[in-house]
Amino acid sequence: MAFRDERRPFSFYLLATGFALYVLFLYGPTITITVLSFQGPDGGLTFPMNGTSTHWFANLFERQAVGDFEGSIRRSLILGLMVMVLTVTISIAAGLAYRKGFRGETPLFYLSMASLIIPSILVSLGIGLMFQLIGLHPTWYGSALGAQLTWTLPFGLLIMFAVFNRFNPSYEEAGRDLGATAWQNLRHVVLPIIAPSVFGVALFGFTLSYDEFPRTLMTGGTFNTLPLEIMAMTTSVTTPVLYALGTVTTGISLTVIIVCLGTAFVIQRRRAARGSDAGRGV
Repeated sequence: MAFRDERRPFSFYLLATGFALYVLFLYGPTITITVLSFQGPDGGLTFPMNGTSTHWFANLFERQAVGDFEGSIRRSLILGLMVMVLTVTISIAAGLAYRKGFRGETPLFYLSMASLIIPSILVSLGIGLMFQLIGLHPTWYGSALGAQLTWTLPFGLLIMFAVFNRFNPSYEEAGRDLGATAWQNLRHVVLPIIAPSVFGVALFGFTLSYDEFPRTLMTGGTFNTLPLEIMAMTTSVTTPVLYALGTVTTGISLTVIIVCLGTAFVIQRRRAARGSDAGRGV
């Protein structure tokens, strides 16, 4: 009787070790910052911790001698939501337009993708100078919005192009056969099918905007967004309140991700349930 050697090869342990180091390198700093943010009132910026408390989270939203935490978080959230809505809307519209084709579609595609290879700081500098030349002051809700769209839109467009390239047009044909208008087809047929991908585009739009620093550096205007505020604080704030801010912003990002993924999961489950009911003739 032959016995099979079930010992794992050396390459398995090598890959497992490499993956463990990668995860530690990726999440170790975030975990460290989260732990240090719960220091006591007399805590410092390094280990060992001096007690545990939520003092620095409460201090985060009090009036500070340096830094505008509450205002910067609010501006970043509003800007992120604006970027998310515009990215989703423009990406869906572009995906639908490219399905039918139009004159100049190829140059427009490469032009939109070019912003991914241009250094972000140069995009920020160029947009900031352009606003000044035309007599407008750069603002976080104006010039920064445009600068961040040059970063989020290409990702949204690529996702929508991939979705519509494998979209079966027979679903729309069936809707038209049943008397649906173009708008009804879009609302009741196309959008429910591509909804998970739409949530993916929304997730990309918000998260890329929320932590974008270089494209906002020259376009944010007088008031800082959260990444700009954090960068300014690193040279002046010497208390764990900086870690508390990092923990809060990480929590916001994770909440957005969980909500988007959860919504997409619920939509998928409901669609599967409707398909199962239709198959049973219910």
